[in-house]
Amino acid sequence: MKGLFDFTEVATYFFRKKDANRKTNFNLRAMHSINKISILMFLAAMIYFAIKHW
Repeated sequence: MKGLFDFTEVATYFFRKKDANRKTNFNLRAMHSINKISILMFLAAMIYFAIKHW
């Protein structure tokens, strides 16, 4: 049950450093940007629903 509420991977996804040895291209940067936006929208919706139903 503890593993279900472990959000460390989500938190570190936003604050990790870029690897200098890895090449990046536009598609990879766009994918990560969309992922970050979708995670933020999901968390905002969960907060909204939690506040609305309390």
